[in-house]
Amino acid sequence: MSVTADKLILRDIHLPPSPSWWPPAPGWWLLGALLLLGLGLMVFFALRFVRRRRDCLRVLSEVTRLEEDLADDEALACALHQLLRRSARRYDAAAIHQRGGAWRRTLARVQVPADIIDALMMLEERIYQPVPDFDRETVLMAIRQWLKTLLRSPAHRHKVPADA
Repeated sequence: MSVTADKLILRDIHLPPSPSWWPPAPGWWLLGALLLLGLGLMVFFALRFVRRRRDCLRVLSEVTRLEEDLADDEALACALHQLLRRSARRYDAAAIHQRGGAWRRTLARVQVPADIIDALMMLEERIYQPVPDFDRETVLMAIRQWLKTLLRSPAHRHKVPADA
């Protein structure tokens, strides 16, 4: 059976339909999941940063308020010492009851120079007995520095030094 060219009818070539845009390929799902994870982490860290900054500013404004409201050195020392103990309790629950060397070790958990720790220890001496050379400015500077360092770093970074 032979077919002549006149009788041969050829039809046009039909291409298959183009792939639909939905559902996307697995790579797009992975990219979307990574973008959502990244966005979630950015929100988490931004909120944590804002919360820490707000806490730090609140505590430092309390120091400023105490400085302005209390003219008596003994009352100021007592109020600052209470604030210091409340802040230290964040990292050591026993900080409220510590005295002497144990309190010094708790203060030394925050990485600040030794002269700041000495100035903070002056607060403890001041509330129990009069210290004639109580330097308000030094103590206020020391407590601000200690609180800034304490509140700007996570609790797990504060380790007890061996020599304190």
